[in-house]
Amino acid sequence: MANLKEKLFTDFPAISTEEWMAKITADLKGADFEKKLVWKTDEGFKVNPFYRNENIEGLKTADALPGEFPYVRGTKKDNDWYVRQDITVVDFKAANAKALEVLNKGITSLGFIIKGDDVNEENIKTLLKDICPEAVELNFSTCHRKSLELVKILVDNLKSKDVDLLKCFGSVNYDPFKTILKKGVDNAEWVKQAAEIVTVAAALPRFRVLNVNANKLNNAGAYIYQELGYALANGNEILSKLVEAGLDTALVAKKIKFNFGIGANYFMEIAKFRAARWLWAEIVDAYKPACNHECPNKAEDGICRCASKIYTHAETSTYNMTVFDAHVNLLRSQTEAMSASLAGVNSLTVLPFDESFKDSDNFSERIARNQQLLLKEECHFDKISDPSAGSYYIENLTASIADQAWKLFLEIDENGFYEALKAGTVQAAIKASSDNRFKSLATRREILLGTNQYPNFTETAGTKITKDGSGCGCSTDSAKAQFQPLPSTRLATDFEKLRLATEKSGRTPVVFMLTIGSLAMRLARSQFSGNFFGCAGYKIIDNLGFQTVEEGVKAAREKKADIIVLCSSDDEYATLAPEAYNLVKGKEQFVVAGAPACTDDLKAIGIENFVNVKSNVLETLKKFNAVLGIN
Repeated sequence: MANLKEKLFTDFPAISTEEWMAKITADLKGADFEKKLVWKTDEGFKVNPFYRNENIEGLKTADALPGEFPYVRGTKKDNDWYVRQDITVVDFKAANAKALEVLNKGITSLGFIIKGDDVNEENIKTLLKDICPEAVELNFSTCHRKSLELVKILVDNLKSKDVDLLKCFGSVNYDPFKTILKKGVDNAEWVKQAAEIVTVAAALPRFRVLNVNANKLNNAGAYIYQELGYALANGNEILSKLVEAGLDTALVAKKIKFNFGIGANYFMEIAKFRAARWLWAEIVDAYKPACNHECPNKAEDGICRCASKIYTHAETSTYNMTVFDAHVNLLRSQTEAMSASLAGVNSLTVLPFDESFKDSDNFSERIARNQQLLLKEECHFDKISDPSAGSYYIENLTASIADQAWKLFLEIDENGFYEALKAGTVQAAIKASSDNRFKSLATRREILLGTNQYPNFTETAGTKITKDGSGCGCSTDSAKAQFQPLPSTRLATDFEKLRLATEKSGRTPVVFMLTIGSLAMRLARSQFSGNFFGCAGYKIIDNLGFQTVEEGVKAAREKKADIIVLCSSDDEYATLAPEAYNLVKGKEQFVVAGAPACTDDLKAIGIENFVNVKSNVLETLKKFNAVLGIN
């Protein structure tokens, strides 16, 4: 076997980077390498089409081991994570019964969402009945004004049980900046509130009670480097202000939890979580938190390395969820869950696929649970720590994202995250990113399968939208907003409004493909146009081809077409388009599929409508809706 390996090495000699570039340059046949193959990311850096061993030389990310500072490869040596399901609590006895049920179905982490007015000792006792806090991670979310009371109740409740508090893991989602980000309302007493909560929660060593909800930024449309950079600034603001208030650095750091969203960019999301561990470790280490007890992770100078371990919860995105073709949400959330689990998060929530339009039922919740269980039991993602380590591509992505996020962190940290929120800097930047993503979706530079590409032509969705949008019971009055809140619109919303308008109008416009001429071009363009107009919920009638334009127009009128799309080759449009337009003019809407060289000549005779890859799909379809009387 050894001889065979040696022979293989001699038969396949190493290829240098210069040789690869020479081959690529030859294959490009004069095309510019940078323009053709280098990806310019929204994160502010470029990604090359290939990486080699030399590209990871000197990178800190490639030197660390799992469980070792600065934790880029994981805060622990294994890759197990808590499988979390959230329960919105309306009836505490029913919520307890549901919690016990899902614990028997693979869940190892519970999240309870409780209205502020319902926080009392008796309700929490009912909620936690027969749940062993040593065997399951317990997480609670309520209004910020009730968080301190909730922490006190939990301390008393857990102390009253015969349990080892060092084995009780969980969190209370007190977010000092929630009111600003969600409703634009200030919380000027946040330092005092946070200090009180940390002091009380010190009795529960494994409970994190200060939350950085970066998932809110993700769901508002932030780019990856923004989510990470602002999250770091948020966490550092909390840490620095509480240390200034006299609290122990290690205690505060161990009470902070990061809740991240997960976007659809598979490899970059893996890199994001790796970069988050690395950068947060460096931030906390800069405070030199003292270790007050003997610990194998204690640095030689007495610094507490455990305080530098980030605790990350990840939640699949709601920003890219859709109402139409909703089962595609399963594909999105599955790749997102894969990114987070491979990256080594501490806990993970996969949201049900119907989250965007209804209260989830037993079926969708079961599927969401099983998406994680499959990753563990079938794919064994929990068996290998940081499997992406050493990948030239992911190591470079980790370094690049870390660099961009760090620059943003330093920019924000100069005056502090809280001041940046009050100035509207964070909200404005994220809104600008979201606006860019909306534009990219409208022009198909960003794809949402089933929404702006390959829609289900016959689907209707109006009757299945039942989401009531009820909140957490917090009494914060959004009418008193002092600052700009984060945007809260899903990426697909504008396309869905367009399609729902068609659905609710009571009529379905008919789009007829007048296919003629070149076989390859007419079929390609009819498919493109069908996907284009299908995004508005129009009825698409495709055809194999017609011998004459007159025959095609006649067939379209027999089908009572509202829009006739001429599908042919660029060369043939010069003669076919004027002929078709003269037959259609003043009756049906006439469209040419493509951007032929004779476009100006066609416009000169009155042809106005062209659809092609450079078209703004959303604006074009809005215009057709208006012409067809659909509002």
